[in-house]
Amino acid sequence: MAEVLLVVDARCPTKIGTQALVGGWVRTRRDSKGGFSFLELNDGSSQGSLQIVCDSTLPNYIDEIQKLSAGCSVRCRGEIKASAGQGQATELHASDVTVLGWADPLEYPLQKKRHSFEKLREWAHLRPRTNSFSAVTRVRNCISRSIHQFFQERKFLYIQTPIITSSDCEGAGEMFKVTTLDLEKLSKSGRPVDYSQDFFERPAFLTVSGQLEGETFACGMGRIYTFGPTFRAENSNTSRHLAEFWMVEPEMAFFELTDNMDLAEAFLKRISLDVLQNCLEDLEFFVERIDKEVIQSLHKLVNDDFVRMSYTEAIQVLETSGHTFEYPIAWGSDLQSEHERYLTEVHCHAPVILYNYPRSIKPFYMHVNDDEKTVRAMDVLVPRVGEIIGGSQREARLDVLEQRMREQRLDPQAYWWYLDLRRYGTVPHSGFGLGLERAVQFVSGMANIRDVIPFPRTPGNAEF
Repeated sequence: MAEVLLVVDARCPTKIGTQALVGGWVRTRRDSKGGFSFLELNDGSSQGSLQIVCDSTLPNYIDEIQKLSAGCSVRCRGEIKASAGQGQATELHASDVTVLGWADPLEYPLQKKRHSFEKLREWAHLRPRTNSFSAVTRVRNCISRSIHQFFQERKFLYIQTPIITSSDCEGAGEMFKVTTLDLEKLSKSGRPVDYSQDFFERPAFLTVSGQLEGETFACGMGRIYTFGPTFRAENSNTSRHLAEFWMVEPEMAFFELTDNMDLAEAFLKRISLDVLQNCLEDLEFFVERIDKEVIQSLHKLVNDDFVRMSYTEAIQVLETSGHTFEYPIAWGSDLQSEHERYLTEVHCHAPVILYNYPRSIKPFYMHVNDDEKTVRAMDVLVPRVGEIIGGSQREARLDVLEQRMREQRLDPQAYWWYLDLRRYGTVPHSGFGLGLERAVQFVSGMANIRDVIPFPRTPGNAEF
């Protein structure tokens, strides 16, 4: 009886001599003069494909096998044998080939060997069949698994914070509204919106972060993490921004800023090490096709200590660098990508953790330092990407937190439950957020964030 195998397993030398059944999509077909056809079969389980050797004695050889083209799906039964072909350990000598689905070679879009990433975005439903995007997806899966393993091994609890919320965590107001009201009817009436008639009887939004809700569990259960979709209604069409993306956000009671930085560094090292150990074939593809320094950068991140410097020190470095930046730099301004990349790629040649940012550019929930000018914020910067993690020690003092809310024109009454955490058994606590897509960009070397998520949501783009 044939063993059902994935291509990744059928390519393993230990399977030589096995009667196997594999299914997948044809990448190429070539015919030899000796009465054989060779199919390159891939099922997405590995970067490499499995060669299927089809003898002309197969009953459907002429009518079907010799008509196969890229995109057709087949199921092949036969024996796994050692391959004499270069770059492959095994091949399957087919005793039976069943065609499951045809793909017209005149219409199937992926006939060419290579397409631009921009073009592939038009075929988001088909790009998982390409080498580049399937490699990205396997790496994304590896990182996601690593995230859960990292926190579970450290006794963190995985919780699910709401996607629909009434709280604006970042205070920027760039949120998608959620409503069941008839907007067309409201527009024609000219009347103001009466939210008491809406589903939640108040304004509701898609969340920009699970942090605030996560803090409620950290302040009762110690260490937790959330991992889910978040949304920003920022009208930006850059290669760094998405309207929908995935975030992992740990929150830890009794953690101060240094503890937070230690955890973030260990977290990134673990993710990078897991990808090196489990996705080497995909990384080698990225080195060949995308960024030749990907593997080297990951090894360096794993083996070297992160550089830690205050925001003030970073501003001094940038101001005295002699480098001309597109965006002027001064104390009190937010760092742009070009500044972050200069610090990591030129000045430090390593990942950098910046801390103690001006209070004026950071959200209300960050702990105010004794100088009253800075807050205990931290950003982790990595080469090629810039900021990959943002976090802080949270403000645990009730009076200071209320003051910070008023500074940023937020109504403390709307956050009564958040303030209760400071009224009843307040503790120092910290947390951070890692954008999954930014992590995949760093690991893969992919330049555009739209190419590391299955279906990118950007202004004007929600087709799939």
